[in-house]
Amino acid sequence: MIVVTTNDIPGYRIQAVLGEVTGLTVRSTNIGAGITASFRAIGGGEVPEFTKIMYESRHEVMGRLVGEAQQRGANAIVAMRFDTGAIGSYSEVCAYGTAVIVEPIPGGEPGATGQSAQMAAKG
Repeated sequence: MIVVTTNDIPGYRIQAVLGEVTGLTVRSTNIGAGITASFRAIGGGEVPEFTKIMYESRHEVMGRLVGEAQQRGANAIVAMRFDTGAIGSYSEVCAYGTAVIVEPIPGGEPGATGQSAQMAAKG
């Protein structure tokens, strides 16, 4: 699955737009990590306990985003974005974008790239 933050994919034509897809998670820290993070915050700097939660959350929402796009029959997602927020003491991470069907532009045609030419040749 191709996932890009741009509105198009160089070397590919968008054949169909299947709609918005999302992946969402809301997480909390366990009590031990929360206490440890509170002590680290006193001294300033990075809080590894929260960094780990955010990395895990981003990975999880990307999986959900791709899964929803695949269920719709997409082979790519364009205009992908992340959004984060807080609900009380919980962190919310959302990934969203537009599920599309793309096809590579064959070599020699306007807009083709080396990658798209190779993909088109594999057909």
